[in-house]
Amino acid sequence: MLSKKTKYGLKALSYLAAQTDKQPVQISEIAEKENISQKFLESILLSLRKTGFLGSKKGKGGGYYLLRSPEEISMTDVMRVLEGPIAMVPCVSLNFYETCDDCPDENTCSVHKLMLQVRDSALEVYRSNTLKDIIS
Repeated sequence: MLSKKTKYGLKALSYLAAQTDKQPVQISEIAEKENISQKFLESILLSLRKTGFLGSKKGKGGGYYLLRSPEEISMTDVMRVLEGPIAMVPCVSLNFYETCDDCPDENTCSVHKLMLQVRDSALEVYRSNTLKDIIS
């Protein structure tokens, strides 16, 4: 299930991407318009800023803004930052691989085979969508 952090992060990124003037947007505005707790949103936006998706400006006229255009922001990258590994189990993760303690042989494991398909399907969806695609 998608975490609230990821859901709210996607909503915030979409809100910023939909701004026509591309000026910084205050957290309070995003929180109000998207019905998100401002305190929770602050931590999400900070994470997105630290990972290079957002910039911020302090003071009057300050707020958050996208550092790249929406068509350059891959959903794969966003999901990995907000949600963590795409794979549901560590033995099929591309970036966070670990063997499963309870599995003697990945090659014969039915769960492994199924989760490879799930991972590949999810990656296909994320790779074929950008932030621009989800706001259009």
